[in-house]
Parts: sequence; C-alpha cells; structure tokens
Amino acid sequence: MSETELLSKITARAKRAGLAQGGGVVTGIGDDCAIFRQKGSSRDLVFTADMMHEGVHFTWDEAPEDVGWKALARSLSDCAAMGAKPLFALVSLAAPADAASWIDGFYDGFFKLARKHGVVLAGGDLSATQRISCDVTVCGEVPRGKAMLRSSARTGERVCVSGALGKAALSLDTRGRFLPTPRVELGLALRASGVRCAMDLSDGLSMDLARLCAASDCGALIDDVPIAKGASLRHALHGGEDYELLFTLPAKAKLPRGSVVIGTVTKSAVLFRGELLKPEGWDHFR
Repeated sequence: MSETELLSKITARAKRAGLAQGGGVVTGIGDDCAIFRQKGSSRDLVFTADMMHEGVHFTWDEAPEDVGWKALARSLSDCAAMGAKPLFALVSLAAPADAASWIDGFYDGFFKLARKHGVVLAGGDLSATQRISCDVTVCGEVPRGKAMLRSSARTGERVCVSGALGKAALSLDTRGRFLPTPRVELGLALRASGVRCAMDLSDGLSMDLARLCAASDCGALIDDVPIAKGASLRHALHGGEDYELLFTLPAKAKLPRGSVVIGTVTKSAVLFRGELLKPEGWDHFR
C-alpha cells in the first residue's frame, strides 16, 4: 500500500466516523496544514506536524545542528505553503540516555532557525529510546479564509516553483550537506498578492504536483524545470526534500523574483514535455 492509498483510507474512516472536520477545524487531512477557525476571530490558525527518524531522515554521523535545523524547516515550509506566519512550536524528542551532547547540538540548530522566524518553543515531550526520533508541531496564523490551499488551482493559471530543484537529492547521492530554506517570506508575499493555490515540495515535483492536481481536480502541462547546479533532471523531477514552493499564478499576477514558471494548469492529466509524468517521488510505504 502506498502512502497516498494509506492516507486516503485513514481519511475515509475519519469521514465515516464524522471526525474529519468540526470543533473549529475547517480544513483537515490532505493539505500542508490543518486550519482551525475560532468563531468571531479575524485570523485562522494553522497546524502542522512532521516527524524525523534516525536511519530514515538522517544518520547518527550527521551533524546534530543540521538535524535540528531540518526538523523545524520541514514544518515551517508547511506554514509557508499556506501563506501563514509561524508563531510557536512543540517538539517531542526521543534519544538514547547518553546522547546529551547530541541533544544540545540538535537544539543549537533548531534555535538558530527559530530565531530567524520568531518561532517560540512552547513545549513538547522527551523520552529515552535506542534510536533518535523527533516530531515538530508548528502553529501559525493567516487572515481568515485567506490560506493558500492545494485545492484552489484553476485552469489557465501558470504553474511555478520558487527555485531550482534537485539540491537535496544531489546531496543525498554525493553525501554532501544541504540545509533547506523554508520560503516563509515568499509564502506570505504570495498570499498577500492573491495567490490561492500552493504546497511545498517535500516528496519531489512529480509526486507533489500529482497531489496538487488531484486536490484541485485538474491537470498540468509542464514544459521544463529549473535544475540545481550539478543535479540531474531526475533529481529535479523526482527528488524530495527541496522544500521549495509549488504554486499556481493567475494570468495577471506578477511572478516573484527568483521563481520560475514551469507550465500551465490544464483540465486533465499531468504531462511533462508531452509525456505522462508518473509520480515517482518519495513514498515511505512504497
């Protein structure tokens, strides 16, 4: 069973149980963040959670500062995709009892990125375990009803990415160092300019574009993609963890500096240079 199939199964069960929405949750499973709306408030709150596990997302010999940075960057990227300003984080961390120095390094990297975006560490949980795992939850805010959603693409809009792709996949192949830059400021600017559809590129362009098109009931015709220096076309199309933004731009909207138009939203099918683009990005369960 693929990750998409498993998620669909869980979502269907939540809907049958009447637990997919309610209690203030207006957007739940399936977008980059859940959206919570408090009655009478002019702001919506968004929530996202991301896990990282030793042996899956990082190795013991990787600098703990880098792991801490990446752990927060993943959740900040989700906020950026919604056009939300991040507010605070909760961190749950499980590590061996003798890993005190590693934990110190983890929080060095976490706090370095948190300071850049004014993110408060509000709490979390600690546990002892044999292999390191962490879970970061971030809460952000966005003007009521203005969050960018995967389901808001419209036929004729331009498909855009916020930068060159393939950097993370290249670093994995070459055992190099790559620290993602969550595009928080760009996300805020896109939302303020009227962009309604966006998501972050966590599992590769081919995989995430397929998810966006499925959510918006549309297709896309992709002409080309910007490729990071030294990376291959396969890295750019299918490599994950770049954490750039994928968004659709209305015809009259101005393209932000540094972003690249890669195609057009169509009525059906996802094509790259005229051929069907298979979603071959990262899937934990495949």
